[in-house]
Amino acid sequence: MLNEEQTLQIENLAREILILSRNTLLVNLRFLDSALSRLEYIPYEDPFLMTDGKRFLYHPKSVLQTYRLEKEASVRDYLHIILHCVFQHMYVEPTIHHLYWDLACDMAVEFTISQLYLQAATASREKEQEKIKDILSKNTKALTAEMIYHYLREFCPDADQAAQLRSYFYADNHEIWYMTEEAAAAKFGFEPSSDSSGEGNSREQTKEDWKNIADRMRMDMETFQKARGDQAGNLIQNLKAITREKYDYSSFLKKFAVLGEQMKINDDEFDYNFYTYGLKLYGNMPLIEPLEYKEVKRIKEFVIAIDTSGSVAGELVQKFMQKTFNILKSEETFFSKINLHIIQCDAEIQETVKITCEEDFDNYLKNMQFHGFGGTDFRPVFSYVEELRQKKEFRNLKGLIYFTDGYGVFPAKKPDYETAFIFIRDEYEIPEVPPWAIKLVLESKEI
Repeated sequence: MLNEEQTLQIENLAREILILSRNTLLVNLRFLDSALSRLEYIPYEDPFLMTDGKRFLYHPKSVLQTYRLEKEASVRDYLHIILHCVFQHMYVEPTIHHLYWDLACDMAVEFTISQLYLQAATASREKEQEKIKDILSKNTKALTAEMIYHYLREFCPDADQAAQLRSYFYADNHEIWYMTEEAAAAKFGFEPSSDSSGEGNSREQTKEDWKNIADRMRMDMETFQKARGDQAGNLIQNLKAITREKYDYSSFLKKFAVLGEQMKINDDEFDYNFYTYGLKLYGNMPLIEPLEYKEVKRIKEFVIAIDTSGSVAGELVQKFMQKTFNILKSEETFFSKINLHIIQCDAEIQETVKITCEEDFDNYLKNMQFHGFGGTDFRPVFSYVEELRQKKEFRNLKGLIYFTDGYGVFPAKKPDYETAFIFIRDEYEIPEVPPWAIKLVLESKEI
């Protein structure tokens, strides 16, 4: 049984090892300087490492033992935890499967560390990891936690096998990720941060802090990548995945709304005081009747263009159109009569369909067929829309949405209406668009 002085001595030695590991990383990976200084060291009794994005929880004896057996493993474990924070792995969806998410996150950071080829963080566990990395690299578009998670859920349904795989990538315990701040503080013995303190200690504030760190790191990586070739590729992929702006397609689509008069009681402009006073004074005769019309913002005139070149998957297009239809037919969005043109185009116009009501759209989806599959040229769509405008087909065209993979010839001139190019990119590459166009990047799972 250790006395108090011995316990304190072990804690101090373990803390020195952590600081040494941190300094080693700081010397070799300068772009991590902000991330490496974020965590507060907290000793506790369970024999593993852990972080919640604010604290670095460690078991002093385990830290000493790891350092004695393999010094590089201490550095690697430290970097493993830091990358979890940078990639914001601890902020998970409630429906996520914990075992597979834990494994996917560990794989993502371990693959990233290996690709940095940092001698000070080279550990024996890399040997088993390489075999698995080769398989995943051939079957996933990017080695991010999200991509790996979806692959594992589909191709590794055996939970026991997943648990075995995690032993090759394990460096820290993730239990705290799934706990409330209060529950974690009670179990692990630290003071909970106050969400109402105004000092930026809340969970959401911590998440925002790590996002800002990731943003700065991504910008610094351009210089780093030039200095070290493609060794930082997986790190950049993960940073792009984290810093990629998230979009709500429903909200975006409503930006194309126009003012229209809808038959509906206008509660905003109706004064119930005069109405009820009249009823009281004259029995059944109100002094003022409610307005029967109300101006509302609803989508009435716009164009959906579909890139039907060989590089765009038909299944994704169908899902995109179905999602668009579901949004449009929702309450407070769709006029009973609309003027929607759907245009299929590869290098030239392949099909045009006019939609005037919900029933037309529903029938179009049921009988939808794709035409084209050639090259990609966006210009014919804009020329065709201009012809429609000259023929007075549109009275107030609000905008054009172009669903594409981005590889094509753009018009040189800005049209008189808003234009949005919608891309489906799981590799987190950001395609270039003209400065006058709106760019919306979605993942396939988002539609």
